[in-house]
Amino acid sequence: MRMINILFISVEGNTRTFIQKLTDYAEQQHAKDDQAPLINAKEISDITPFADETADYFVFVPTYLDGGNGIDNGVKELMTNSLGEYIGYNDNATHCRGVIGSGNRNFNQQYCLTARRYAEQFNAPFLDDYELRGTTDDVARIYTTLVENN
Repeated sequence: MRMINILFISVEGNTRTFIQKLTDYAEQQHAKDDQAPLINAKEISDITPFADETADYFVFVPTYLDGGNGIDNGVKELMTNSLGEYIGYNDNATHCRGVIGSGNRNFNQQYCLTARRYAEQFNAPFLDDYELRGTTDDVARIYTTLVENN
């Protein structure tokens, strides 16, 4: 059975909700076609012990900033640092196949900034984005993107 592995962090529950919708969608696709991959998601938090990832995975990360606009006058990320530290542990970054970002479009240039920074830092492509908890269309589109890049 093919699996799509995901590492994610969820601060306010939006990313967790999106991952659950994505998991449900994958199960629906798998029920129609048993070759369609399922989702294997692992939530990272401040209390998650570091571990060596041995399989390829995708990263889902929201953006939370404190100070600066993240573009021309600095950036201080907060609340998602444990995911970045986890990816940076030992050789974990070598298994990162891509980054998906989320956020609030009201923040203009800061929208999905953390995901873009992770992509650059860990030498992985920025694959897609969605706003807040995402829409049904976002779920289908991102599932297709994951399948194509898995």
